Amino acid sequence: MGKIRVIRASSPAHHVQPAVDLQASAVLVRRMNIVTTKGTARSSLSLPNILTYARIAAIPVVVGCIYAQAIMDGPLWLRWVALAVFIAAAVTDFLDGYYARIWDQHSAFGRMLDPIADKLLVASCLLMLAADGIIHGWTLWAAIVILCREILVSGLREYLAALRVSVPVTKLAKWKTTVQLIAIGFLLAGDAGDQMVGALVPQLGLLLLWISAIFTIYTGWDYFRAGIHHLIEEDEG
Repeated sequence: MGKIRVIRASSPAHHVQPAVDLQASAVLVRRMNIVTTKGTARSSLSLPNILTYARIAAIPVVVGCIYAQAIMDGPLWLRWVALAVFIAAAVTDFLDGYYARIWDQHSAFGRMLDPIADKLLVASCLLMLAADGIIHGWTLWAAIVILCREILVSGLREYLAALRVSVPVTKLAKWKTTVQLIAIGFLLAGDAGDQMVGALVPQLGLLLLWISAIFTIYTGWDYFRAGIHHLIEEDEG
């Protein structure tokens, strides 16, 4: 009977201990979730990321102004509003990276969102300029090359990210983006720029768009070659 009493006395202890461990584990998990959530919130609300949000928020304003002026026959001053907002958005593309470097506020969220914001801004403006007729004829091919390259690079980045392979942005790609933004700025001025300066404004914009398309082909091939290299290694592995 003594042995039976010992078993009965120790048995509850064995049942109680796991319950205590489970409770402690649940508390620990909740604390870890709180810390992770706070860390994510802090990184997503850093100044570089806020500037990136502003660049995305500028897109419907630019598109709306060009649509109202070109499609709905609105006043020409809407062109200047679109150009001013676009220039401010383009400046944030420089400032977000600058502040992320000097304040050491790099984050995975920012690295993901920054190129997406650039592509959204460029693609939406090119589509509106094509609808407006500013980009027409053979110049449409330059816009098509730019858009196809952006889709290609985005697809490569998504696939390589699954392999935990990072594809850094090259200096030439940054110059390509700069030339693109300047070209789109001239083209957004459109008829308003014609009245102030003359036909030189849209012509210069179209020339810069072709130059950026050439940069786009070269940098797109560079990214594609790097992506194919990793794909071959993955298949052989």
